[in-house]
Amino acid sequence: SRPLDRAQASTRPVVRTCKPAETARSPALSHPALTIIRDEHGALSAMLRSLSMLLAEHRRHGSLPDFSVLRAMLFYVDEFPEQLHHSKETQLLFPKLRERCPQIASVLDRLDREHARGERAIRDLEHDLLAFEVLGAPRRAAFEQAVDRYIDFYLSHMRIEEEEVLPLALKHLSAEDWKELDTAFLANRDPLTGHEPDDLYRPLFTKIVQEAPAPIGLGP
Repeated sequence: SRPLDRAQASTRPVVRTCKPAETARSPALSHPALTIIRDEHGALSAMLRSLSMLLAEHRRHGSLPDFSVLRAMLFYVDEFPEQLHHSKETQLLFPKLRERCPQIASVLDRLDREHARGERAIRDLEHDLLAFEVLGAPRRAAFEQAVDRYIDFYLSHMRIEEEEVLPLALKHLSAEDWKELDTAFLANRDPLTGHEPDDLYRPLFTKIVQEAPAPIGLGP
């Protein structure tokens, strides 16, 4: 297993003196992109909590988890938050905010690095899961510890985005900025935020909802 170091919360103060937008700011009443970002953060948090609860329950009973459910959960994280959600933040949201608020550049740089790191980490987790499934108990602890580190890492990552990045985006991005962001984030909706999945992903989300434990699913 290739361990993922625990992320530390940012301690740098954010200077909130930013460049004014060239066009008038959009009213804060309706920003689909902002709502989608927060909803998708909520879905990922719920998925991570369910993953932790599933492993803890089987550990208490000395039983093996359903590996097919674990594979589905990790595949979701790789396919949606890692590939779709993070790419829009890195390619669209962060550059716009970096231009408006140079003072937050170091925070955005860190978040970009964590996006790249997260892509490697989820692949490592999938490898660790395969090792647990194929090699059995000797690889169980390594997988569960890697899951714990990954969860801590992403909860910290999302907290920085929610507390430091999104408030500045809401305050300083222009109506044109939000129009581009809204279009991009509306193009791919995460079914775990209440939207109908594409036919390609329907079996994946059906399995997660029916077999994963709460809060993401209806399973035991």
